[in-house]
Amino acid sequence: MKQALHAKLGLYVVATVWAGVMPAQAQAPANSGGIYACTDANGRRITADRPIASCVDREQRVLGNTGVELRRVGPTLTDQERSALEAKRRQDQAEQQRLREERSRDRAMLARFPNQGVHDAARAEAISQVNDVIGVAQQRQVDLKERRRKLNTELEFYQNDPKKAPANLRRQLDDNTDSQAEQQRFIKQQEEEKQRISQRFDAELQQLRKLWADQTPTAPRAP
Repeated sequence: MKQALHAKLGLYVVATVWAGVMPAQAQAPANSGGIYACTDANGRRITADRPIASCVDREQRVLGNTGVELRRVGPTLTDQERSALEAKRRQDQAEQQRLREERSRDRAMLARFPNQGVHDAARAEAISQVNDVIGVAQQRQVDLKERRRKLNTELEFYQNDPKKAPANLRRQLDDNTDSQAEQQRFIKQQEEEKQRISQRFDAELQQLRKLWADQTPTAPRAP
């Protein structure tokens, strides 16, 4: 009889406790934001149901109810830190753009110069064009010197003294002197242009050799 009474009393207590727990669970709001976890500056491992104030300067992990990591929250930055981060982001974007442009130039260069023979021919053609221009200028210089010889012959009638020569002859002598000086400057400029062309092709060839080497398949090693 006593055993039956004790059993009934135990069932009553369990039922009462369970009835009290269920409403409390129903009323407790679910933590949809997750659990924040971090290790602070003192090495303490901290968890909370909201962002942790002592870890605003470092990354915080957001965990689900099962302990699975849902995401990570970056540190809260000061205005100066945000400015530095933005500057770094712009710098990274500029570097990525530079690399894209460099790869585009490399592809264009390889398409234009698939091998050194094509590049050498382009160099020779560029130098030849400048040499043609120099040749024309040199011929112009020869003509000017011949014209000067004739003007000097006329000047002999005036004892080679330009002051005694007519104004028209003096003007032709001055024009001839200026034209010869101009042709000399022009020829010098073209010679300098040839040097720049050679330097440009030398730099291109150095870069192309690397690109050609990257395109060459590596032979498999013998077993």
